Amino acid sequence: MEITGRLTRDAVVAKTAKDREVVNFSIAVNDTYKAKGSTETTKIVTYIDCSYWLSAGVAQWLKKGAMVELFGRVGVNAYLNSEGKAVASLTFHTSNIKILVFVSDAQALQEQSAPAENNKKEQPDDLPF
Repeated sequence: MEITGRLTRDAVVAKTAKDREVVNFSIAVNDTYKAKGSTETTKIVTYIDCSYWLSAGVAQWLKKGAMVELFGRVGVNAYLNSEGKAVASLTFHTSNIKILVFVSDAQALQEQSAPAENNKKEQPDDLPF
């Protein structure tokens, strides 16, 4: 399976009880659709928790806002919570990560501190083409 989205937060490396390392991160996948008989486009965002077990070194590149293309399989976790209610969650078990757009630390700080209006760059009117 293949999914593409943007990281919602920086990746975190966790250790299991058996000293295995796993990279955990979450992505947002944007989609649009038109309801039957409607002309309005509806935008939806799906958040997917992901795990990557092959190399913890990739975590340094998985920063909030980076766009990634992931290959892997979907896993389901079903359990009873402390109240006895059935709960389930999906995790994308990633086997291959392709980073489409990197985000530098300086860029991430700038986006957090500057309003969106200030990020627009003025284009000169006298372009020769």
